[in-house]
Amino acid sequence: MPDGGWLFYRTGWDARSEDADAFLNANETGPHTPGMSVECAQWLAEEAPVIGVGVETVGTDAGTAHSFDPAFPCHSFLLGAGKYGLTQLQNLALLPPTGAVVIAGLPDPDTIGSGPARVLALVQR
Repeated sequence: MPDGGWLFYRTGWDARSEDADAFLNANETGPHTPGMSVECAQWLAEEAPVIGVGVETVGTDAGTAHSFDPAFPCHSFLLGAGKYGLTQLQNLALLPPTGAVVIAGLPDPDTIGSGPARVLALVQR
């Protein structure tokens, strides 16, 4: 992984974005969406040279991450390490495995903890 780059976690979940029920995929036990393990989140936070992680799902954590130990490890580890999380991304399947330039217009983290962002990826043709 490049130093100062992003890791985009591509699952195809963005295909569900036009249907709120399918996108959240929730039942009586909560939402069920793809996500990474506790160990992966900790490694990304502590050892990977990336500045952040981007996902297609509603949050950076798996839908069942409330039951992980610790709960919501992406939020705990990544954000705790000063790294960023981008959610509900579209069209990650159109990006090359490496080499895209990412532009993310983020809110000021000192005044707003989170908010909408316009994320663009520039690729060479």
